[in-house]
Amino acid sequence: MQIAVLGTGMIGNAIVRELAQSPYIDSVVAVDAVEESLNRCLSSTNSSKVTGQVVSLSDIDSTVRILETVDLAIACLPHSLSMLATRAAIAAKCHLLDLVGSAFEEKLELHEQAVDANVLIVPGCGVAPGISNVLAGRGVELLDTVDEVVMVCGGLPRHPLPPLWYQVVFRLESLLGLCTRPALAVEDGNFVKLPPLSGLTPISFPEPVGECEAVVTDAHSIAYTLRGKVKKLYEMTARYKGHWDKMTTLAELGFLDAEKVEVNGVMVSPVELSSVVLRPKMQGASNEDVTVLRVTAQGYKDNKPVHLEWEMVDVYDKERNLTSMAKTTGFPPVIVAEWMAQGLIQDRGIVAPENLLAGELFNPFISELGKRGVHISARTH
Repeated sequence: MQIAVLGTGMIGNAIVRELAQSPYIDSVVAVDAVEESLNRCLSSTNSSKVTGQVVSLSDIDSTVRILETVDLAIACLPHSLSMLATRAAIAAKCHLLDLVGSAFEEKLELHEQAVDANVLIVPGCGVAPGISNVLAGRGVELLDTVDEVVMVCGGLPRHPLPPLWYQVVFRLESLLGLCTRPALAVEDGNFVKLPPLSGLTPISFPEPVGECEAVVTDAHSIAYTLRGKVKKLYEMTARYKGHWDKMTTLAELGFLDAEKVEVNGVMVSPVELSSVVLRPKMQGASNEDVTVLRVTAQGYKDNKPVHLEWEMVDVYDKERNLTSMAKTTGFPPVIVAEWMAQGLIQDRGIVAPENLLAGELFNPFISELGKRGVHISARTH
């Protein structure tokens, strides 16, 4: 199988490296609009399987042309380019595993086109959305009736520094989006849109993390796929204590607004300015990071109350020089890509990760993550 990796940032770089070592993948094309980023990726991979191409991924025609040369693509792109990548994959008749899960309802409208093109499109095929969805979907499968599903995930610095106790482990655009976008959830079996940064809840994780706080963030595809099966469903994002309070203040004061304002005759977007100012403030004492994940499903099985819980506390991989966020986000699409190369997945259309992996493939999926160093524990009570 020939694969293109669209975007060669931290996550894309890790995915290219992993695919290059796979016996099931014949070749990998690393694609980026920025030649410097692409060259870093090629240098760190150093494999004869991997080639690189500089392509404007904001141009659909250019994206279609590169996708026509491969069998499958893994998109490691900003939210703003996710829909374009989806349309390009269908036009090119190329399978697509997209780390971005936003605009699921809009993507679902392309389901029949994807089926006609004989391709599989998986939106939100990372850690959250991604692993979190699969665990939540599994919880619903195991229960007869489900009262509540809660998914909590967070990418955290191993050694946090003030004032924000956070370091950028993916895209700053994604972080700031959490602070400004309403959060899709399910309450009383119906869709609800909750205000950004709402539902602040204390939560703790095992060492080396400890005390945190979480706010409600968008549930993406799983709100659609599980609505009607659950009474309540929330996705939440965890940070160290104090972070969300400061981000809330910035949002309330307008520093995260997109609409431009005039400053000394120059039109400036507050959120773009804030991105530049905040980035150096979002650093840890090292590159080491931790990814935490907890998914709970409460309901009834055989008329008895049951509480299912899965938990992951994943740390920076010193041996492979891989951030935890790169592993937990990048390995799920690699596993799916390998299975597709082996002919183990025949699904077509727009398919959410919880529908693809929560059934017969659930145990193999969790096992594969474990083999790659991402371990998820489970308990029932």
